[in-house]
Amino acid sequence: MFESEPLPSLDDVPETVPTKRMLSWAKNSTLYRLQRQIMSEQQLANAIKRKALTKFEGITPEQVQALAAEAVKIGYDLKALDDEAFAGITTRNAVRNGKSRRMIAQKLSIKGVASETAAVALDEADDLYAAVVFARKRAFGPFRRVDLDEKRHGKEMSAFARSGFSFDIGKKVFAMSYEDAEEVLANGP
Repeated sequence: MFESEPLPSLDDVPETVPTKRMLSWAKNSTLYRLQRQIMSEQQLANAIKRKALTKFEGITPEQVQALAAEAVKIGYDLKALDDEAFAGITTRNAVRNGKSRRMIAQKLSIKGVASETAAVALDEADDLYAAVVFARKRAFGPFRRVDLDEKRHGKEMSAFARSGFSFDIGKKVFAMSYEDAEEVLANGP
């Protein structure tokens, strides 16, 4: 006859379904996080995963994934989780703070927003307005308080490039008068 291997005991079988306590915690944690700030789907899932690993001793990877999926489901059920709205709000705020389209796209990508969703939000972004805001913050171009020399010009253009603005946008901002720059700011994004 065949020798059969002993069946594993129930203690040896890894648990794949989260306990009621874990699910209750996931709901409360999701509510807490979404009340404090707007998040992307990936941000919420990652936050729940990280916290679950530290909160529950012996939690399995399957349980962690199930908790993250439950948190995302709760967020959508409450209509508090919407990547399109997240991308739109993030883009508008970033433009008002002088961030370029490239920097915004990178930030949205890091936050886990799909590239198609980010592209729709970025269509509304005005790089010229953001560049003027950036110039005002850094006292560049029309907002410069010191005389322009070759070293200063290179430094300012490099700062524009590092911030993701194109050379053409930088040239436009540098060619503006103070009044033109203020008009761009007054008209808004």
